Amino acid sequence: MSELVSIVVACALLGSGVGFLAGLLGIGGGLVIVPILSCILLYWQVLPTEQVVLVAIATSLASILFTSTSSAIAHHKNGNVPWDIAPWIMSGVALGALLSGFMAALLPEQIVRWVFAVSVVLIGLKMLFGGNADSSSSHRIPNKWLLSVYTMLTGGLSAMIGIGGGAVLVPLLTFFSIDMKKAIGCASACGIVIALFGSLGYISTGSTYLSLNDGFAGFVYIPALIGIICTSWFTAPLGARATHYLPVKTIKKIFSLLLFVMAANMLIN
Repeated sequence: MSELVSIVVACALLGSGVGFLAGLLGIGGGLVIVPILSCILLYWQVLPTEQVVLVAIATSLASILFTSTSSAIAHHKNGNVPWDIAPWIMSGVALGALLSGFMAALLPEQIVRWVFAVSVVLIGLKMLFGGNADSSSSHRIPNKWLLSVYTMLTGGLSAMIGIGGGAVLVPLLTFFSIDMKKAIGCASACGIVIALFGSLGYISTGSTYLSLNDGFAGFVYIPALIGIICTSWFTAPLGARATHYLPVKTIKKIFSLLLFVMAANMLIN
């Protein structure tokens, strides 16, 4: 029992930082949750090593359902969710996330690690050196059906590596000349959809491997989920409010550095 309490407390501390970053960067927190939760699961030997990353990803997605909801509400109140295009983006990421949740469980654990690390490094480089999108950019928003196809791919990748989608969606949307703050707000709203449909896939496929009696709903580890969401729900709005006080360049630098650190950590552990 004391071991279980320790896991919940550790995840609550993780959740407090994740919530703030989710609100600040629109990332859902999965880039932080997956590598750190993997370390927590390995330290307490909660399950076989080969299933650790999948459980961390699935639990991350489930927690993002709550974190992104809190963050999206705050961004909506601040007028940072572009609802004229958000439904098309959300429908695309929903389909991609659902399919990915089933596919990721079929891949070897090491491949999932490398997909995570390579993806976030490329994302970080794009955010650091890709320049700022503005109203004078020649990259205009495509038609809504094509936009849904693009976001289906980003939703699939996001669910596969256990993130809310901001790390992929924010660069994509800013590429199409959408304001940085509105891109982050849209990513927060889309994180809800990615988390919901991605989690369904992981819960369905994981039910044949792990038991509810041991604290698992498919690949989702319930004690860790409780620890993360009990704090992240309250700190996400704080991060969302901080976007109004930090310049876009600073937000991008924070975003990029975070990605590099998390990618390195995933490969080392």
